[in-house]
Amino acid sequence: MRSLLRKDLLILRRSRLTVATLVLYPVAIALLIGFALSRTPSKAHVDVLDETPPGETVQVASRRVTVSSYVDGLFSGLHANRVSTRARAVGDVESGKVVAAVVIPADIAAKVASATAQAEVEVIYNGNALEQSLVSSQLRSALAEANLGFSEQIQRAAAQAIDLLLRGGNRGVLGAPPDFVGLQRLPSLLRRQIARTPPGPDRRSLEAIESFASFAAQNLGVSKRVLATVGQPIKIRSSVLHGRRTPLDTFAVVVAVTVSLMFLAVLLAAGGVALEREENALARLIRGLVSREALLLEKVLLAAACSFAVALAMLAGVGAFVTLDWGRAALWLAALACGAVAFASLGVAIGALAREVRAASLLAFLLSLPLAFLALVPAGAVSRGFYDAIGAISFVFPFKAALQALDAAVNDAHPGLGGAALHLIVLSVVFGLLGRIGLQRAS
Repeated sequence: MRSLLRKDLLILRRSRLTVATLVLYPVAIALLIGFALSRTPSKAHVDVLDETPPGETVQVASRRVTVSSYVDGLFSGLHANRVSTRARAVGDVESGKVVAAVVIPADIAAKVASATAQAEVEVIYNGNALEQSLVSSQLRSALAEANLGFSEQIQRAAAQAIDLLLRGGNRGVLGAPPDFVGLQRLPSLLRRQIARTPPGPDRRSLEAIESFASFAAQNLGVSKRVLATVGQPIKIRSSVLHGRRTPLDTFAVVVAVTVSLMFLAVLLAAGGVALEREENALARLIRGLVSREALLLEKVLLAAACSFAVALAMLAGVGAFVTLDWGRAALWLAALACGAVAFASLGVAIGALAREVRAASLLAFLLSLPLAFLALVPAGAVSRGFYDAIGAISFVFPFKAALQALDAAVNDAHPGLGGAALHLIVLSVVFGLLGRIGLQRAS
């Protein structure tokens, strides 16, 4: 078995181009998948034409809220280029310099202040459907955030005015008397005055005013809570059933490393077994030099060791750019080792079925890539029956279990490392047995 391993290492050393391809190709595919998963949509470049007069404000009670703060918040998530004329904005859109132009009308402040007419902004597109979708999605998100911030300012102004009515005095609010009695103090003052007033029409009038003042003070106190509730009627509180929430960038790292581990282990193991058949060395080897089990074990160990080293180097290299918990490094090693052995076992099973290296490599490639994409299909993206079928296929192949094991090791995700590692060990044994059966038939 040591001689067989030495022979395979010599073949790899002489086939430098093949080895480089085996290493670089899965790494490139893995990085592209990770880039696609972790890349957020870039900020769209838009022109902004603000037709409102400088310093335009919206008045709420005695407080003024600037519209410019609303406009600035609206475009905080975009690359906004302010222009002074509509012709310039239209020209930039037509030339492709920007994907859209947004026009803020001059009457936006009046409509917001009126509380009866909904204000609108105009968006000018260039006709490209993809760009329209990108800008429209980002503008809707920005508009929701800006509306929330603007409504919070209005709520604070209204709450301050209500608080002044309740407590009295003057806390620097423009337009308020120097020092007036708040509604909370008014009922007690009226009751003292009522006690000194003889029975008659004047006393009944004071009692009616006192009842109204008490009622108004109670309900104005509640109205501050009503304002906060109306401003945000539903609040989201997130909870995770198992483990913790996995950030998308670190999950993308796990996917990229698992894809690289799979490609290298499966292709190397399948090619190694098929090479023995292609060169008619299989029969001579198992005739007495080495057993079938030892032959398969050597191919599995070689492929697993090579893929393990490349995947570990990838994980450590990406860790320089993405925050990873290095305190869990021992778990990384266990997950990578289990995954590498399982993928290599799948590779020897494929190599035992194929008669030559080209056929084994093609079969390994055609089988591995769909398995990776099937394992990444989220629940709800397809029908329930189709999703169950995908789950059954993913269960009998190592990719999903290897992805879960590495995700648990890196991100403390669910399911845990123990169950996924046990699943990979069982699959390794099953595919090893299939490879043993394939070699027996081949010989």
